[in-house]
Amino acid sequence: MILSPMRFKNFVWPHNPRVYSIAYDRKIAVQKIPFGRYHLQSLGQTRRVLRGEGEFVGQGAYDAFKHLASVFYEETPGMLVHPVWAATMAWFTKLELRQIPRRDYAAYSFEFWEVVDGTGETKLSVRPGPDGGENSAAQPGESLWHVVERGDTLWELARRYEVELNQIVELNPSIRNPNLIYIGQKVRLK
Repeated sequence: MILSPMRFKNFVWPHNPRVYSIAYDRKIAVQKIPFGRYHLQSLGQTRRVLRGEGEFVGQGAYDAFKHLASVFYEETPGMLVHPVWAATMAWFTKLELRQIPRRDYAAYSFEFWEVVDGTGETKLSVRPGPDGGENSAAQPGESLWHVVERGDTLWELARRYEVELNQIVELNPSIRNPNLIYIGQKVRLK
C-alpha cells in the first residue's frame, strides 16, 4: 500500500516519519457518593496529539531538517495532512534533533497539537445556485459549493475550480481525511 506524504503548511516530508502515535484525551470528574461508590462525569474531549520520529537521509538531509525547523518557527497553526490520521488544523509544538547532525543524515522527533474550535461542531450551509442546484459558479465574495459525484477527489476539484487544495481542506473541517470523500457530500470550495 502506498501512502501519500505527510504535509504541514508548505513542508512536504520526502518520506513519511518512521514512527508516530496519536494520543486522545478525555477529562473525567469523579464525584463520590455514599457507601464507597462514585459517579463519573465526562468533561469532554481535549486536544489530540500526534507525536512521531523519523530520519532525513541522503544528500541534503540536514537542509531538509532546517527547512522543517523554519516551518516550526512560524507562529501560526496550519493544515496538517497525515497519510493515516485525519487532516486537521494543528500547532507544531515540538521539534527535536535527536543526534549530531550530518549533511546526509538527521534523526528528529516532532509533536503536533490539534486545534479545537471550542464547540466541536461543524456547521455547514449551502447556498443554492441560480438553477436551484448547489454546483454553481461563485460571485465575487460569495461561497462556492460542490456536491461530490462518482470519481471526484479533492485534488481533482482543486484543479477544476482553480483553488489550492489546502484552502479546500481548511474550508471543510468536517472532512477529516482529504483522501476520502463521499458521493453526495457537500464540499465548500471558496
